[in-house]
Amino acid sequence: MTEDATLAAVAALGTALADLYRVLRRSTTRRLGRPPLPDAQVEVLRLVERCPGISVKEAAERLGSAANTVSTLVGDLADAGLLERSRDPRNRRMVRLRLTPAAYDRIAKVTADRRDLLLAALDRLDEPARQDLLRAGPHLRRLVDLVVERERGEVARSAERDGTGGAEDQLPVVPDLTGGRPVRPRRGEG
Repeated sequence: MTEDATLAAVAALGTALADLYRVLRRSTTRRLGRPPLPDAQVEVLRLVERCPGISVKEAAERLGSAANTVSTLVGDLADAGLLERSRDPRNRRMVRLRLTPAAYDRIAKVTADRRDLLLAALDRLDEPARQDLLRAGPHLRRLVDLVVERERGEVARSAERDGTGGAEDQLPVVPDLTGGRPVRPRRGEG
């Protein structure tokens, strides 16, 4: 494959993944009959699902956002009955986060609906195409990990160049909750 063909194929892959995400989100929203949560809230819920008992400060660090931003999102999710906040028994100033049964139920319904939508679409493909797509799943997951790893390296190199590269600045990098470019909290945030 020529370099131009590779670039075009990579652009088409990115577009297809973004389109698939958008179609699944819209279809699931319509089929479940409830308004979707903002992406920022979904990211917080996913993180708490993976890391039950995480603090707001830790969540902000992992999400690459300011603690006050995450705190606002947590408050909204708690008001919606999707997050439970509890004081850490060892440090009463720290709040720990857990999903509520309503959040687990919502996540299960969305996951099942998206699975059903994908299965129905896959059933309409010929067997070789279906198998190719199913085999791509682990590779796409690895691709996500590699992009995140690269972003972490770029943030670390940038910190070294501008003199802010202390150990406390080596935070995980993920897309900013507002949908902008990946960021890390500034010193003193979180």
